[in-house]
Amino acid sequence: MCVGEGILPTGPLSGAVAGTVKFTTTLRPPEKPFLSVSWRFNGVNIISSTSINITDPGYAGRISLDRATGSLELRNLALEDSVEYTITITPDAGLPKQGRTNLTVYGGLVFIHLYRAPNLVCPIRVHESSTNLTCEASGSISSREWIKDGQPLNPSGGVSFSLDNKTASIQPVHISDRGTYQCRVSNPVSTMTATHNLTVSCEYSPCIHSVSIKENMNNCAVGPYNLLISGPSAAPQGHSIMLQCTADSVSPAHFSWMFNGNETHVYNSLYIIERLGAENTGNYTCTAKNAVTMMESSTVLDLRASCIAPCGSSSGLVIYALTLKGLI
Repeated sequence: MCVGEGILPTGPLSGAVAGTVKFTTTLRPPEKPFLSVSWRFNGVNIISSTSINITDPGYAGRISLDRATGSLELRNLALEDSVEYTITITPDAGLPKQGRTNLTVYGGLVFIHLYRAPNLVCPIRVHESSTNLTCEASGSISSREWIKDGQPLNPSGGVSFSLDNKTASIQPVHISDRGTYQCRVSNPVSTMTATHNLTVSCEYSPCIHSVSIKENMNNCAVGPYNLLISGPSAAPQGHSIMLQCTADSVSPAHFSWMFNGNETHVYNSLYIIERLGAENTGNYTCTAKNAVTMMESSTVLDLRASCIAPCGSSSGLVIYALTLKGLI
């Protein structure tokens, strides 16, 4: 009969491949040495110590026994060392004492990579948008944790995880989903972390009902409305002219210009004329298009050349002078 089942701390113990672990008993050195100390691993005697130590050949050079307390150090750990260990101590007086504990040996984490698929393409429609973050790792993995902007990422709203916790899915994708995502894989002896910065630059979908820009609380796509070309309708020849096209639009409108019905290959809100001449006068058409709503709107500005002095003033003076000359 054995007593002292608690002479080993409650396990399991953890160790890393090629590392060292120590099975420390709760016993103090007695006044008289123990008659015998023996350790068994999976039913096989590792070491038996009486007046001499008998060590299993497979553990020669890998173990050290503290004869005074019965504690055992096991070195150069291998995955095969993961099992139950039993110690039996026979004191000089009294009943034998026995303890049991388990050891789990973990391999190192070799590789970790966090990537996203598919890539987000703008503009995206909220009800159709989704993306996955996948955490690939190899080695002895006990757990995977997901972190966003330094805080634990938990299932909520549009965020869900695969059963093995390798993949985080976001659907639909919102502006608030952008940030720094981390996948942390670990076991009791090591930890590795991979990072991915998720960028979301747009999140528009067409509004279900017609709303104005000011009423657009859901940030859905509307427009373009209220298209306007700012700039002079007349200017002296030789002057530099800048025309600017604006529109109310969510998502932002894309602009293009035409001159007298011909393409100009200008695709921004500004149209600049370096030097106004007769060849530059005519109708300038600005078109704004919303790539989400697929709506477009156009407006026209008729640009003419003006005279520095009042037009026709010099000819009037000539006619008046000729009239006076005929009267004299």
